[in-house]
Amino acid sequence: MGIIELFVLAVGLSMDAFAVSICKGLSLRKISWKHMCIAGAWFGGFQALMPLIGYYLGNLFAGTITKYAHWVAFILLLYLGIKMIQESFGGDEEENDIDHSMSIKSMFLLAVATSIDALAVGVTFAFLRVSIIPAVSFIGVITFICSAIGVKIGSAFGIKYKSKAELLGGIILIGIGAKILLDGLGIL
Repeated sequence: MGIIELFVLAVGLSMDAFAVSICKGLSLRKISWKHMCIAGAWFGGFQALMPLIGYYLGNLFAGTITKYAHWVAFILLLYLGIKMIQESFGGDEEENDIDHSMSIKSMFLLAVATSIDALAVGVTFAFLRVSIIPAVSFIGVITFICSAIGVKIGSAFGIKYKSKAELLGGIILIGIGAKILLDGLGIL
């Protein structure tokens, strides 16, 4: 696999994380480099970790992984989307709650949900005999950059339209989950 193919794959894998990062940015009042780096680290880290795990699992569990991955991603994104929609109808948050949407629990669930497809890519890497460490490092870096940019883009719109942005962000998360599910079921 050449660098161009790997770059296209990395960008493709990072698109879910990019969209979710935009949603995260929408839900924050103010962002800093810290927020951008947190999103980048979670999403980039998991986009690098999952293919590595998939690579080492190889085809031992390939059928099971690909059989249920779309359901796991859908359920996690549905849960987080519903939670975000509920928060959009809530009252004003206190200033202390600014980082709530960047909590470890929230970021972990989103990182897992957006990187499950990368697990299957790792299984494919095992069959293609890809040099795994450079490949997953490259995927992680590309996803880090896309995610950090996504938080910034989302924040630019979210400051002005916070509750509407949270509502839209929740709907987007549910939409991404539905798309992953429909793709996994072979409907799309």
